[in-house]
Amino acid sequence: MAVPKRRQSKSRQKMRRGANRWRAPIFKSCPECGSKVPSHIACPSCGYYRDRQVIEVEAL
Repeated sequence: MAVPKRRQSKSRQKMRRGANRWRAPIFKSCPECGSKVPSHIACPSCGYYRDRQVIEVEAL
């Protein structure tokens, strides 16, 4: 069974735990309609992804 040879410093411990913090999602604007959309997802309002329409969206 593996056992740590030396104790980790408080600085290293905090750096390790710092990667687990919550980050707000980053949204970008759709080039077709201008609405805010998460990255790598087709726009739910117009259906475009990477300058081409991939989803048929019904008009309300």
